[in-house]
Amino acid sequence: MYDIIAKKRDGGVLSDEEIQFFITSYVAGEIPDYQASALLMAIFLRGMTPHETAQLTMCMAHSGDMVDLSAIDGIKVDKHSTGGVGDKTTLIVAPIVASLGVKVAKMSGRGLGHTGGTIDKMESIPGLHTDLDRARFFEIVRRVGCCVVGQTGNLVPADKKLYALRDVTATVNCIPLIASSIMSKKIAAGSDCILLDVKTGSGAFMKTVEDSIKLAQAMVEIGEHVGRQTVALITDMDRPLGCNIGNAIEIEEVCSTLHGEGPEDLTEVCLDLAANMLYLAGKGAPTACRALARGQIANGQGFAKFCEMAAAQGGNPAVLENPALFPKAAAEYDVPAAADGWITAMDTEKCGIASVELGAGREQKGDPVDYSAGIVLLKKTGDCVCRGEPIARFYAADKQKCVSAAQLFEGAVSIGQEAPAPVPLVHARVSAAGVERF
Repeated sequence: MYDIIAKKRDGGVLSDEEIQFFITSYVAGEIPDYQASALLMAIFLRGMTPHETAQLTMCMAHSGDMVDLSAIDGIKVDKHSTGGVGDKTTLIVAPIVASLGVKVAKMSGRGLGHTGGTIDKMESIPGLHTDLDRARFFEIVRRVGCCVVGQTGNLVPADKKLYALRDVTATVNCIPLIASSIMSKKIAAGSDCILLDVKTGSGAFMKTVEDSIKLAQAMVEIGEHVGRQTVALITDMDRPLGCNIGNAIEIEEVCSTLHGEGPEDLTEVCLDLAANMLYLAGKGAPTACRALARGQIANGQGFAKFCEMAAAQGGNPAVLENPALFPKAAAEYDVPAAADGWITAMDTEKCGIASVELGAGREQKGDPVDYSAGIVLLKKTGDCVCRGEPIARFYAADKQKCVSAAQLFEGAVSIGQEAPAPVPLVHARVSAAGVERF
């Protein structure tokens, strides 16, 4: 291990065998944290070649269980988001895609910090379970076409150990390490094709479009290198996606979007994501696939598939048909605009932190979540506002939580005297063919 650290420290290229030795021995507890930390810092400073990154990814993917989806007929397409605020896209695009005959067998995570988690949102549906065993998971995918469950078993233990170490050694923000962390989980999950939703902006891990493209290129290259057709979209997270931030209230927005009545930004991003998943499954060119996806909203089949998936996982579809049946928060609080003008910016990360303060998210793993808490944005970036006019409505267990969250939220909103220039919802598309900017 000493020789491997020294080699990377001096800018050398690690062999496949050296990377395999490191991952296998570290997971087995044979390499101490201080040596693993030294190698992570050397990688942070010296980088990795595309081949090194792909080998690291595959060794991590094979460090634990590998899900074999070959028993499920047809092409299986996975989707991964790098995390955002108000990002409920999986629960919209998976049913749309499944309603067109493409299987989606998805493992998702819980929210942590300012970003929400798909599993928390799903579990706000009364009765719904995400802790399904593999046999049940496969059965639902075969019968319904889509199923979203929590990560179970011994999936990619190398990533769990390495991420915990990166978090305390200032080596998180390193493209080869980020890319291998994300792609090892996607490869271990077993799908044939992978769509990546790489967020960019104030609410994203990558703050600039250029950095987001670099990360997307690294992940697409890994996917293609190991035989998984991969496409990435760079989507905007300089404002929350949609209007609702929370759990149950985001499910309400999922339902309205699948009825064709959702916010324009959320609808458009979901159509682009669904189109590219359908493209990866061989359903046609992205433009034609986008029209197919829009049709599944218009004819109600996307919503019907969402209800079918929820029911198969034990959820009560009646609350999806009538979201007024969701349990309501005890306290409601309107946040007024501080001045006349236009909302010129909305710090998405701070909006997410405000939702955590309300109880909709968690600061530490294991913290409880209040499914009824959250934020409904009444105004967003680019909207004209009058002083005192409500710009957001908060929901929480008590008014004090609302008051505390309002202080955080007010610091997230900038109001100016001129309307801001419009920002694209999708900045670029990255595939094996290159980068297409919009």
